[in-house]
Amino acid sequence: MYPIKFKPILKEKVWGGKRLLDIKKGSLSHADTSKDYGESWDLSGLEGNVSVAANGFLKGNNLQEIIEVYMGDLVGEAVFDRYGLDFPLLVKTIDCHDRLSVQVHPNDDIAAERHGKCGKSEMWYVVDAAPDAAIYIGFKDRNITREQYIDAVAKGNVAGIIQPVKVKAGDVFYIPAGTVHTMTQGVSVIEIQQPVDLTYRIFDWNRVDDKGRSRELHTAWAVDAIDFESTAESCRRNYTAETNKATEVVNCDYFTANIIKLSGTAERDYCKLDSFVIYVCADGKAEIDDGESLTPITAGETVLIPAETGDVTLKGEATILECYIA
Repeated sequence: MYPIKFKPILKEKVWGGKRLLDIKKGSLSHADTSKDYGESWDLSGLEGNVSVAANGFLKGNNLQEIIEVYMGDLVGEAVFDRYGLDFPLLVKTIDCHDRLSVQVHPNDDIAAERHGKCGKSEMWYVVDAAPDAAIYIGFKDRNITREQYIDAVAKGNVAGIIQPVKVKAGDVFYIPAGTVHTMTQGVSVIEIQQPVDLTYRIFDWNRVDDKGRSRELHTAWAVDAIDFESTAESCRRNYTAETNKATEVVNCDYFTANIIKLSGTAERDYCKLDSFVIYVCADGKAEIDDGESLTPITAGETVLIPAETGDVTLKGEATILECYIA
């Protein structure tokens, strides 16, 4: 096997714009430039949105087909035993041309009970942010009660109770299920998350679509899913990256994520990992040398390293997110 690239799946959003077309220009063969895109699903095994390989002899095969043939050699024996043909992560690039809805994701227990699916915990790596851009995580009042929250929703004052956080490129946040969050226009992030598309919208800034219709809100479902103790401080991941080393930023029940500040050469040994590895290039460009081939990776690209791969050498000048199942 070899490092596999996949064709991005672009998603139209009412808060989207044209910038994703530029971010993904190196991996898009065609796209409808008249549409406003907010998300690019860069690696997905979700039904109806399964990523298709874009390079090598597996080009044209989708991720589920590849797992079915290669099983543990692709994803790792322990990962395959646990997840089978279901790829256990979803990788996205999100670009906000307008404000994201104020939202919360259910945890595993609530999602299983209501939807028969897993919950959605996620991490955000900020790729770019305008000078006045921010994300919102949790509540301004750490002691806010369920009743105070319900009152704010009823009065249309949700924006007044959530906590703004100024952000810049390189900031990292782990947003566990149950955390109320949103982001303003001018923010682009790489998102690594559990493999599900479950969002409870709390407030959508009184926005309507091109037909004058408001998007559905999930007020009753959301209130039971909120973790009122989750804060911006608890979600922020402070780190100091060491050049050509992997710096851990997230280690949760669902994945481990590291940041590699590449300048020259970095050696990575995956012989004992028993998991696939995902590389997401946040900026710059590099080459992936797996001992058999050289695979280029540039800003905006995602590459899947098969679990059977032992040693990898990264060469170039880039910031790369490295993610796997520990």
